[in-house]
Amino acid sequence: MYNEPIFLNPAFQERIWGGKKLKTEYNYDIPYEHTGEAWVISAHPNGPSIITNGPLAGKTLKDAWEQKGELFNKAADNNEVYPLLIKILDAANDLSVQVHPDDTYAREVEKQPYGKTECWYVLSADAGAEIIFGHHAQTREELEQMVDEGKWDELLRRVPVKAGDFVYVPSGTIHAIGKGIVILETQQSSDITYRVYDYDRTDAQGNTRELHLDAAIEVTTVPHQTPNYDQLEEVTGGLKAKRLVTEKYFTVYHWDLDGATEKEKDADFLQVSVVEGKAKIIVDGKAFAIEKGDHFVIPATVDTYQFNGQAEFLVSYPSK
Repeated sequence: MYNEPIFLNPAFQERIWGGKKLKTEYNYDIPYEHTGEAWVISAHPNGPSIITNGPLAGKTLKDAWEQKGELFNKAADNNEVYPLLIKILDAANDLSVQVHPDDTYAREVEKQPYGKTECWYVLSADAGAEIIFGHHAQTREELEQMVDEGKWDELLRRVPVKAGDFVYVPSGTIHAIGKGIVILETQQSSDITYRVYDYDRTDAQGNTRELHLDAAIEVTTVPHQTPNYDQLEEVTGGLKAKRLVTEKYFTVYHWDLDGATEKEKDADFLQVSVVEGKAKIIVDGKAFAIEKGDHFVIPATVDTYQFNGQAEFLVSYPSK
């Protein structure tokens, strides 16, 4: 019986638009001057998280998924890859305008198991910060023409955001995170991105980054559809839980803890990110100190647990 949370160290990714907030705001030992992403709960081969405690210390989350399926209530004949990926992104500059394919396109064209539906919880945002979310083209022909002619101001939908905002981004949605925004992203475990526009930026060698216009136009939803999703709140002891979204691939909650609460796990396993404050999680009488920047999985082998402290969490689990 594995009767404790599975704590994880992030894998970091260098990005042309990245900065230093993953160090200054989350105290991570970042390896790059432009560190754009921390893959904080990841079993993806491009950046798996490392387990830091218990019998699996030193192994990756991918190892645990493949070798200890009982921790995730995974059937022995389940050969699918770990379904979700959690990141924190520091956009010191604008991200490229991009779009992701759905599962069918990813499997048929890219030979990858998942497309990419994602969602964002805004952790911090500079005054006036904006995201790009969707487009104004009414037909695919109009989309292609506006892209060819570089009519970006006419084409792209810009939306202001602030800390605490939540955005659900289904596959097929043109999008970009704007300068001055830090987000926690919950997504399918996929690294497929089709870049539409990159502001004609160049890297340190003077090279522009590759665009993927044919694939992007093919997978983009036209006309743009703003998704609807029901949100609800419930309070249990010292914990206020707000469900941000529940849909085909994942369910995501924001938990606000002020005091103590006891919980029963209501999914096969939970992914938990501490985004503010300090607290303790208690399992079978053993307390584990947790604070902003910590990330862990509550495995299927843990049925009940307690929290005590003042903290905020983003909590997610895959849909069945």
